[in-house]
Amino acid sequence: MDILRIATAGSVDDGKSTLIGRLLYETNSITKDKIEALESASKRKGLDFLDLSLLTDGLIAEREQGITIDVAHIYFSTPTRKYIIADTPGHVEYTRNMVTGASNAKVSLILVDARQGVVEQTARHLSIAALLRIPKVIICVNKMDLVQYDEAKFEAIKESLRSLVAQTTFVGQEISFLPISSLFGQNITQAADKMPWYQGNTLLGELEAFEFAESLAHAPARFPVQWVIRPKTEEYHDYRGYAGKISSGTFQVGDVIKALPTGQESTIASIEKFGEQLERAVAGDSVVITLTTDVDISRGNSLVLASDTQAPQLKDFAAHICWLDHQALSPGKTYLLQHGVNLTKAKISQITERLDVVAQTSSQDVDSLKLNEIGGIRLRTAQPIMADVYAENPYNGAFILIDEFSNSTVGVGFVK
Repeated sequence: MDILRIATAGSVDDGKSTLIGRLLYETNSITKDKIEALESASKRKGLDFLDLSLLTDGLIAEREQGITIDVAHIYFSTPTRKYIIADTPGHVEYTRNMVTGASNAKVSLILVDARQGVVEQTARHLSIAALLRIPKVIICVNKMDLVQYDEAKFEAIKESLRSLVAQTTFVGQEISFLPISSLFGQNITQAADKMPWYQGNTLLGELEAFEFAESLAHAPARFPVQWVIRPKTEEYHDYRGYAGKISSGTFQVGDVIKALPTGQESTIASIEKFGEQLERAVAGDSVVITLTTDVDISRGNSLVLASDTQAPQLKDFAAHICWLDHQALSPGKTYLLQHGVNLTKAKISQITERLDVVAQTSSQDVDSLKLNEIGGIRLRTAQPIMADVYAENPYNGAFILIDEFSNSTVGVGFVK
């Protein structure tokens, strides 16, 4: 079965954790002892119903305040598909948690409180979903029970989002709107009997129907080498294999490849996967590639097709950055840049803009980026990195910045 990664997003108290708890409950993904523990915890809080949000809000501070602070990863499955949900916090000060939690998602569930309508965080999360190139966004208008399941209220929220959606989405991104009540299980896994006017899919039906064929198999071929295998035994005396995970594209036996950054060429002699010989391997496959000739290749190098004239080796480039540190980003400072297994020094030469993801505008006269702010930068690295433009090849276009003194991850970057 394939695995669909989902990220939740929304403002404070929009019901993200309750929605996930309801999904788990209605797909029979909760064990009996957990249900009993939930019943006890709900009674201690003085509730006369099962508080499903407690399934994901595990920190004491989260349960005391009734909010989500840290990212929780939840696993469940149906007969057709496995799911991993990242429950991300809604507070604006935890924007960095939302970015990291949603970085590998294929679907973003953005919740809107039916009483409040569109708020600042709605625009922020739509923009982040577009920045991260998440292919499908489901906007869930939650708490419909508090507006008496009013169709007019749902349609008004949907209409108010049209211009915002048009501004933030990218070509090919799917947007769906669903009216739901996660507290009472309306339109989550079964059709809502309280909303007969809604004839579309349930939330689970929308997730089950989503097809996310990996376009990365058709992207430029990229194979970052993670390990060089040299057994040096009698049986494999001259064996030299290059192990790693294909980040994008397709490699076949007989392909002429080029090693970066040296530019040396060779031909693929074999592709091995757990002892099995393959004729071809695609993005996502962890394999060992052997070549017909001995080439100087080490951990951190990349293999690309020799015919690829656009194979990147970036030293001076532009990027979007989401700043994660309490100490502001300022031009001229040096950080460690990690792209895949490669680690090199990088100097911020310029901050080109600060993005206002709510107003969908940018400021050019910027001298710093503070915690949770998103902007554009130019940077120069000591050694070239083999990164693609993030919008064209997300698996090979992201990097992180690390403070070389504290070793803290201070920024997440996307090559422009």
